[in-house]
Amino acid sequence: MDGTILVADDDRTIRTVLTQALTRAGCKVHATSSLMTLMRWVEEGKGDLVISDVMMPDGNGLDMLPKIGRSRPGLPVIVISAQNTIMTAIQATEADAYDYLPKPFDLPDLMKRASRALDRKTPPPASAEAAEIAVGGDDLPMVGRTQAMQSLYRLVARVMNTDLPVLITGESGTGKSLISRAIHDFSDRRTLPFVTATAAELSGFDGPADLIARAKGGSILFDEVGDLDPDSQGRVVRMLDALGGSGPRVMATSQVDLEQRLDSGFRSDLYYRLSGAQIDVPALRERVDDIPLLAMHFLGRAERDGGTLRRFSTEAMGLIRSHPWPGNVRQLENVVRRLVATSPAEEITRAEVEAVTGNAPAAAGPSANISGKNLSEAVEKHLRRYFDLHGGELPAPGLYQRVLRDVEAPLIEIALDATGGNQAKCADLLGINRNTLRKKITDLDILVTRRRKLM
Repeated sequence: MDGTILVADDDRTIRTVLTQALTRAGCKVHATSSLMTLMRWVEEGKGDLVISDVMMPDGNGLDMLPKIGRSRPGLPVIVISAQNTIMTAIQATEADAYDYLPKPFDLPDLMKRASRALDRKTPPPASAEAAEIAVGGDDLPMVGRTQAMQSLYRLVARVMNTDLPVLITGESGTGKSLISRAIHDFSDRRTLPFVTATAAELSGFDGPADLIARAKGGSILFDEVGDLDPDSQGRVVRMLDALGGSGPRVMATSQVDLEQRLDSGFRSDLYYRLSGAQIDVPALRERVDDIPLLAMHFLGRAERDGGTLRRFSTEAMGLIRSHPWPGNVRQLENVVRRLVATSPAEEITRAEVEAVTGNAPAAAGPSANISGKNLSEAVEKHLRRYFDLHGGELPAPGLYQRVLRDVEAPLIEIALDATGGNQAKCADLLGINRNTLRKKITDLDILVTRRRKLM
């Protein structure tokens, strides 16, 4: 890389790390903890790229973006923020930030984005690598720092203000309808109606026409489109063909893989009309590191709703993290609400979590979306979707180690759970040395709880 980079962050460690990394890459770096100093440098003509935090002691970094744009048109700004909300990402996009990254960020990824910013004269819109969507007080939140969720948010940002139809797939309880609502509420159509089409509305002769009239150029969602009967599917096809340029945005959700259903009754012409862009919402077991964040979010929501202040013991949180959650985020929310209501003490114990999760209904088996395939085929499918989510761009460097970590961590956690936390038995089960297991437990930050395991 070649150029001068202005870094603004009130965290001395981050300033030091970025200064060292960017200097080693061949750049000149000016670092400050003050937005006032940053603006003075910009107005003096210094810098080819700005990397700025949002919350600073003397102001909000997002508020500086319009001023930077007026003072130095075309100067790219990469926003980094620990706030990690979809609104932060959208605000960065609307303020013409070059890019947006949530904290903690991956340093090689940031270096790659900085290099692109220095090489490109015309900045693209900021990506939405957010960590939380919360539309409405009762909706499921999309909380997460995992790569799967960041890729999902990036794709949401890319399709948000296009006219492409969107097909959102995922298991029950993952928040598919919430994603569709977020796409509408943060798009240029936000002031227009959002209409959910029911099977009953599609069954009538005038149903499709009535839906279009109600939407008024906003958005129409076909919820669980895979459940529509053939006649209703045909009506939707004819309705989509009749839409003009000013027609509503079309979205659909499905728990089933519609592509696999093409040979068993689902209309291929409808599938191809709906899948202009496809967003796959990961199951909760596929983003284990997000489970504690979600659990704490639901505790906070319960308190804001007038409930009693609660906290999880370390052992209780460990069990929550290792639970398969077949009902996904919705099941986790219901469990936390029940624990808040029934726990007699401020701290929720492991035994209380065991009692509730043991009685929780299983909405789907932990391998429900594997569709009878072996593990290798399931992993291949997941990785292909992961690459597809990057929209033709390559993922951040270091993919090999990230994938190994994503597979290795749940494997060890499940093995430890199966052996009751007995590391000797776990090492024997995995076929590795006990010292190797101990090192991996430390490196992967895995919580080990010893208990008697009845199997």
